[in-house]
Formats: sequence, structure tokens, C-alpha cells
Amino acid sequence: MYKIIAFDAFGTIFDVYSIGKLAEEFFPNQGQSLSIMWRDRQIEYTRLVSMADPIEGGSRHYVSFWEVTIQALRYCCRRLGLALTPEIENRLMDQYAQLEIFSDVLPCLQAIQQQKIQTAILSNGSQAMLNTVVERNHLSSYFEQLISVDEVRHFKVMPMTYELILKKFECQKKDVLFVSCNAWDIIGAAWFGLPTFWVNRHQLPYETIGLPPTYQGSDLADLLQYL
Repeated sequence: MYKIIAFDAFGTIFDVYSIGKLAEEFFPNQGQSLSIMWRDRQIEYTRLVSMADPIEGGSRHYVSFWEVTIQALRYCCRRLGLALTPEIENRLMDQYAQLEIFSDVLPCLQAIQQQKIQTAILSNGSQAMLNTVVERNHLSSYFEQLISVDEVRHFKVMPMTYELILKKFECQKKDVLFVSCNAWDIIGAAWFGLPTFWVNRHQLPYETIGLPPTYQGSDLADLLQYL
């Protein structure tokens, strides 16, 4: 049914909240709170960048996702009253290159590869971030394309970010199934016109705005029944 499966990276393939384990070592009893707030602020900053200057050629406020992530970390530590030293900042940021994959990722990618369906990652992450974390988890052979929004200097959910998939594969929207655990990402892709699969890892209610996902499941194993 689909020629390409395009995955979001952070939160869908790579567990961004696993970084809370390291944060807990530096900030006892605050690691989980920091990781959740950090992720929320990170996404909020990406939206500010694109919304403030939504021109086709890229936002003049654009900075890489790496820089956005650093600034979000600094803000959250100030808000929580945590002493963020340069050493701790470097350790936490380096952890982004070592994020763990979810246990359902590898079996899913192997099954898709056996069906000879092309795969990609479309992520807010910078190209360097994507290359590093994919290689570290030995996933390079499972993806035809690692697509960063760096190319358009906008963050998701801007339409030109999802259009990158069509340009890389020279395909039509109906040929692509977009997969994400982030409901806001599913809404953005659906508004762009892509079929979607929502990985509801945290058993949350779906958003009350936007188009519903084409399919949904609790993990990536559920995705396979639709292929």
C-alpha cells in the first residue's frame, strides 16, 4: 500500500526521556522533571522560530536543533533552580548522541526491510545529530534517507518540512506513511496530506484539534498490521 515509511526520530525511534537517567545523577529527585520540561521547551522554541518568520526560504531566526536544545536546557535549569555547570551541560548534550532506541524499533525496521519498503527519518534534529545517533544504534542500513529540516531552515509542523520527503523520493503524498509518537507531528503531517500512524506510547488521548491519524497503535509492532 505504501512505498515509503517516514519516521519521526526523537520520541518515536529514540527515547528522549531516557536522558532523565543521566540528569538524575546530576540533579537527584529532579532528573525526570528536568527531562520532561526540557523536551517541552525544546519543541516550544522550534515553533517560535518558524512562526515568527514563516517565509518559504527559511526563517531568519533559524538555528539548528542542537542549539535549540542547549538553550532549552539552560532555561529549564534556571526555572528549576538547578546549577548547570559547563561540564554537566556537555554531558547532557553528549547524551543526545547516545539516546536509547525503544525495544520495538529494531523488529519493526527488520520486518519493513523484508517487505522491501523504503524508509526514512524526517526530523527536527540537525543532520549531524541524526547521523550520530543512527550510527551509534547501528541503524544506518535500515534507512534510505535521514532527512533534517536544516535543508529548509524551518521546523515541523511547517508544510515545507514534510514536503522534503516527496522531494527526496520523488513520490506522491499517498505513497508515504508518516509515523510519529507526537500527536502534534501527526496533525502537521495530516494537514500536509500524508497518511499517518500515531504511536501512542504513553496512552494519551488524541488532540482535540486537527485531523485524526489514519491509523494508531500503542507501539511500532502495531504498525506492521497495516503494511
